[in-house]
Amino acid sequence: MDRIARTIATEINARAEQVGAAVKLLDEGATVPFVARYRKEVTGGLDDTQLRTLSDRLTYLRELEARRATILSSIKDQDKLTDELAKSIAQADTKAQLEDIYLPYKPKRRTKAMIARENGLEPLADAILSNRSADPEGLAKGYISEAVPTTKDALNGARDIITERLTENAALLGELRNFMQREALLTSKVIEGKQQEGAKFSDYFDHSELWAKTPSHRALAMLRASKEGIVTLDIAPEPEAGAARAEAMVAAHLQTRSDAPGDKWLRKVAGWTWRVKLSLSMMVELMADLRSRAQDEAIHVFSLNLKDLLFSAPAGARATLGLDPGIRTGVKAAVVDATGKVVATETLYPFQPKNDLRGSQAAILRLISTHKIDLIAIGNGTASRETEKMVADTLKLQPKGVKAPTKVVVSEAGASVYSASELAAREFPDLDVSLRGAVSIARRLQDPLAELVKIEPKSIGVGQYQHDVDQHRLSQSLASVIEDVVNAVGVDLNTASAPLLSHVSGLGPGLAEAIVMHRDLNGAFQSRKELLRVARLGPRAYEQCAGFLRIRDGVEPLDASSVHPEAYKIAKRIVSACGRDIRQIMGHDGALKGLRVEQFVNEDFGLPTVQDIFSELEKPGRDPRPSFVTASFTDGVEEITDLKPGMVLEGTVTNVAAFGAFVDVGVHQDGLVHVSQLADRFVKDPHEVVKTGHVVKVTVVEVDVQRKRIALTMRKDGGASARQEQDGKSSEKRPYRPKGKQVQYAKSRENAHHSALGDALKSALKKQ
Repeated sequence: MDRIARTIATEINARAEQVGAAVKLLDEGATVPFVARYRKEVTGGLDDTQLRTLSDRLTYLRELEARRATILSSIKDQDKLTDELAKSIAQADTKAQLEDIYLPYKPKRRTKAMIARENGLEPLADAILSNRSADPEGLAKGYISEAVPTTKDALNGARDIITERLTENAALLGELRNFMQREALLTSKVIEGKQQEGAKFSDYFDHSELWAKTPSHRALAMLRASKEGIVTLDIAPEPEAGAARAEAMVAAHLQTRSDAPGDKWLRKVAGWTWRVKLSLSMMVELMADLRSRAQDEAIHVFSLNLKDLLFSAPAGARATLGLDPGIRTGVKAAVVDATGKVVATETLYPFQPKNDLRGSQAAILRLISTHKIDLIAIGNGTASRETEKMVADTLKLQPKGVKAPTKVVVSEAGASVYSASELAAREFPDLDVSLRGAVSIARRLQDPLAELVKIEPKSIGVGQYQHDVDQHRLSQSLASVIEDVVNAVGVDLNTASAPLLSHVSGLGPGLAEAIVMHRDLNGAFQSRKELLRVARLGPRAYEQCAGFLRIRDGVEPLDASSVHPEAYKIAKRIVSACGRDIRQIMGHDGALKGLRVEQFVNEDFGLPTVQDIFSELEKPGRDPRPSFVTASFTDGVEEITDLKPGMVLEGTVTNVAAFGAFVDVGVHQDGLVHVSQLADRFVKDPHEVVKTGHVVKVTVVEVDVQRKRIALTMRKDGGASARQEQDGKSSEKRPYRPKGKQVQYAKSRENAHHSALGDALKSALKKQ
């Protein structure tokens, strides 16, 4: 544990004692949000990002230590553990290094080298290695037998023994791995006859670039193309100089320094070992590393986008009309009141084939008047712009002096998934599936967080190649994001749904359902303490969840804040020092100005906690989400064909990828702002500039109607630089393209071990 604590401390820029304290809390069942918010003194102020990294690395390093112990035990049982070997195992800091060391001692299936040893050829291999001046063929003649009929068979057996030693040499494997990670090329080639079928992957029909610098989105695209049988992938050093260097590294471990017959033969063995054995194993390993690295980045991007989306500004508790656009099936309408309760539903048919525009407009006006609608949420799917125009025209028909509702186009990603879910069926058993989507659209405008937690994150559509990554790891990462956001915002105990409550620290689906059931049977909670009356919710769960649950207008004013019940005494001491009622202080800036934080610090509550209490008393239950703003789409721009280069439009960022940001400008097809077009400066990470849900101004650079691609820019020059780059291609190096001898080399590698390569590739890509 000391080794693990020191390793993690270095990685998260903390002290080993801080890591040890955090690990103890997590092992005892505390959640990351709880530790980050309410145990700052214990951990020395580690934040949620540090704690998430700590939690992830803790799992990996514990697995590493378990594997280290297993390997030590296995080698010890074989009676082969030396002090030097034990030291090497203790110093290995990755699973790959451990496995390299263990390779010679790992139980294995019957190999050619084993058969050669059984045939008495190990002395021949040793003789060639020890006597370089002797002719290997001459030495081999002494080992001919019934099992080894020719000198060639004898030399092949000796070669197999030496090759196995090389492939199990941890030092050599480490050198080759480092070399390949620096200089290997990832090459993609189209399979003959697959050009038309795989047209969407045309960028990778003849593509090569450094493995180390391949960005995640390109790696995942190539891996998907390979999985679909469109291209073949290879990872190898540059065919001439690179391959020669790799062979020389192998030969160096045989100490071939002269032109003696033995050294010449051993150099051939080194070359054969690289081409047939080590290059293949290195390619498979690097392919797996590439996939893992690309998945890590894709999961990271998805997590950032989901976090930004969940942190989107809520429109608030306002009566809202949700419209789920459709043409033949009609526009589904649902009205929810300020609390999110469904109070009316209707289906409108303003478009073909019924074309009941007047009836639809009359219905909308009636719903607005009857339910005092303040907001109109319009889904951004099919017929969204037509529906928005119909609503705009309808609002013009209202009597003069009547305030018109604000119309907002809302992402409907995942609404159909929610509509057909078991959760929606339980929530709206008497509501048609098609109308549930309109309810979801309305509610996600009121409070995006409360509604989006009901939908599986992978259905929200803010990921990058999300279906190509490890689904278990993706789910874990997204669950952590939801937990962090829900607890950062806080949850109203008396209005929250079970799905929202289930993400509160210390709770889960079971306790969340129990809380809702208790609330339904006994009425609204009047204090946080009443949570202890909920079935199966004990003191431990109460400690974890209480600070993140809010009760408005309850018997205890502090229940509306994020002050934890365990700190109520100190909060009341602070209030008492002001000589005023707690309700007069909470929410009033300057009420605590005459007090010093330090005077309330004691052995139980340190400076960080007291500072948090001061902040919370000044702004109780503050929402960390931004203020509500909306994008205004340009009139007359409704289809991709309406776009022209140079147009300046307003739009909403729907997704942020490693290569740029997608923006909805109201034409049913998101446009892409490439990372190079996000600002008038170099941008390494698009998240530095934009986040999902941001309203931005963009300029149209290029429109490809056939492929449904829209290029946008946020640069002040309106895309002039983008067009210049497109014409000149001067700002970016062309990717390395394999030519001539490299193609021949690649083909010779493939022909030499086609079957083994195919099996290995299938294994490496099996999880894709």
